[in-house]
Amino acid sequence: MKGSVLKGWLTSIFLLIAIASGCLAQSSPTKVFVFGIQSEIDPRTNRKSELALEEAREVGADMVIIEMNTYGGALNDADEIRTRILNYEIPIYVFINKNAASAGALISIACDSIYMASGASIGAATVVNQTGDAAPDKYQSYMRSIMRSTAEATGRNPEIAEAMVDENLVVDSISEAGSVITFSTTEAMRYGFCEGRVSSVEDILVQQGVYDYEITEYTLSTTDKIIAFFLNPFVSGFLIMIILGGIYFELQTPGVGFPILAALIALVLYLVPYYLHGLAENWELITFALGLVLLALEVFVIPGFGIAGIGGLILTLGSLVLMMVGNDGLDFSFVPMSFLIEALSSVMVALLAAVVLIIFLASRMSSGNSAFINRFALADTQDREQGYVSAHREISMLGMTGKAYTVLRPSGKVLIDGQVYDAFTRGDYIQEGDAVVVTEETGSSLKVKLLEETTPDSVAQV
Repeated sequence: MKGSVLKGWLTSIFLLIAIASGCLAQSSPTKVFVFGIQSEIDPRTNRKSELALEEAREVGADMVIIEMNTYGGALNDADEIRTRILNYEIPIYVFINKNAASAGALISIACDSIYMASGASIGAATVVNQTGDAAPDKYQSYMRSIMRSTAEATGRNPEIAEAMVDENLVVDSISEAGSVITFSTTEAMRYGFCEGRVSSVEDILVQQGVYDYEITEYTLSTTDKIIAFFLNPFVSGFLIMIILGGIYFELQTPGVGFPILAALIALVLYLVPYYLHGLAENWELITFALGLVLLALEVFVIPGFGIAGIGGLILTLGSLVLMMVGNDGLDFSFVPMSFLIEALSSVMVALLAAVVLIIFLASRMSSGNSAFINRFALADTQDREQGYVSAHREISMLGMTGKAYTVLRPSGKVLIDGQVYDAFTRGDYIQEGDAVVVTEETGSSLKVKLLEETTPDSVAQV
């Protein structure tokens, strides 16, 4: 008797706990995480999807919904996004509110469920190059393979997925030879490539039987917004102008520090965002550094402007262009032409702006009209008539000969009659030890040129 009463009490307590647990479970809303792919698939989109899925994991989301509207993009980035979605631990749905073409179709097929708005489309996944023509067959073969395997992994018809890539594949009663498959919303629903027609994220949740939910939309962090700002081609071009101008003025006024500091800050602001977004690869950074080394050799070791200078300029500017586009090594097959034009334009405009800036500031420095520049550069000529002398000279040194005590590029020191003097040239480079002749006395310095440039009659011997 007592055992029956005890069993009754235990049963009642168990039922109460079960009911309470059920009520608590029902009171906890389903956490829905939403982020968008609304632009071309490139390294920036790739990184955004990675950050978004990491945040969804951190907030404990129960499902992820991708709002899709893209005409495609880089195949390698789309493949990485596809793999990330297939390996994700919670369901990922895609809402195609307009287009899911090419790389967008691949990403969509990788999702657990596909929902489409009225008038949307999915397909046309032929790989094209930057001119819009079909890429070589090896790329088509790879795209067919991953489209097929992705469809198999998500329970969709792999033959249809392949026919979205290859116009030569024929699927009975669906496609004919000569055209790739592109499905409308109705067609996609008919052939298992769309679970339903919806007009919003909320409609997807209703079709999934989720009525109590909490939606979190992914937004860029402050850091990522700052990085995105510096990825703007206009801002990148401005930074390149500062880099080139800063290096030039530091070489013209060594020891000042401000120009090279500005160039270094601009260089960091340029390189870091592109590196974090996967655009600036290690070999491109090495190429940029090599270009700077060649330019330094041209300035400090090899007089004039020859192979080293031209090579350094090509490597430096070329690497800056490459960092702005999602090329695979030197393969630009999957880089849209608009990306290349944009990158080249930014760098060329920056180079032109740097030249204009150099000419403008150089004229200001020579005129002495800028109080700010006068803090770093001596604009006035310190003539002997005004009392500026570095040492008392009994006779004029005009026409005297000697040799270069240091390299003159264009300033340095010369040795004349056993004495070392500050000297400069008209812009020529003179090697250490070369014979020179004084052509002008200017303030505390001597203007000289190579002795071989003068005629014997015009040179006064020491």
